[in-house]
Amino acid sequence: MTPILQARELSRSFGGIRALDDCSVSIERGSITGLIGPNGSGKTTLFNLITGVYRPDGGEVLLNGRPATGLLPSQICHRGLGRTFQITRLFWDLSVLENMIVPVRHVGVRALFGPGQYVDEEKRAMALLERVGLAHLHNHSAKKLSFGQQKLLEFAGVLMSEPDIVLLDEPGGGVNPAMIRFLMDIIRGLNAEGVTFLVVEHNMGLVMELCDHVIVLDRGKVIAEGTPAAVQSDPVVLDAYLGD
Repeated sequence: MTPILQARELSRSFGGIRALDDCSVSIERGSITGLIGPNGSGKTTLFNLITGVYRPDGGEVLLNGRPATGLLPSQICHRGLGRTFQITRLFWDLSVLENMIVPVRHVGVRALFGPGQYVDEEKRAMALLERVGLAHLHNHSAKKLSFGQQKLLEFAGVLMSEPDIVLLDEPGGGVNPAMIRFLMDIIRGLNAEGVTFLVVEHNMGLVMELCDHVIVLDRGKVIAEGTPAAVQSDPVVLDAYLGD
């Protein structure tokens, strides 16, 4: 079976810094894959190249077996890939429900208040809000939510486009253990329904419990990959985290 996502020999430099150096990863359909590495190892740069935020200096991205290198983020989304950010991106002055609908419609904020509001989208949005525990807050403005609730809202918004694969950037960052556990349960449920996940996360407990495959980056290259147990005990990985 063709991997759902492939990055082949991706390279990207910023000034004199080589953020990614001929980096290749392959994400199997139906997996929950963790992407870990020390600070500055290239994880976020890889996410940004895959999702069209940056253009690579070299290499290519394949999504569902089709070339996706150089596409705009909106085009990537239409190809079945969704992504959250380490710093949550929401429409702060809009309601929770409006935040769910605006990104999908691509017609601007004003249309939310006109006669053309789509009933089907609202029903889907409410179902997803129910799934992440935010349905009762659908009329609240996004800025009034707690940080953890804001992360759940961004995640639910990504799901509105029915992605085949979701890239999660630090989903456990800054939230309490109960929220992390709740989020992990949601991810597992979606994965059982066929959604693939690639997760960047510093919380090793989350990665090792949630993921079935782990990729380790260091200095812009993949230095190890395998099961969580194998990666945890790999001396090359330990040296990357504990060495210079």
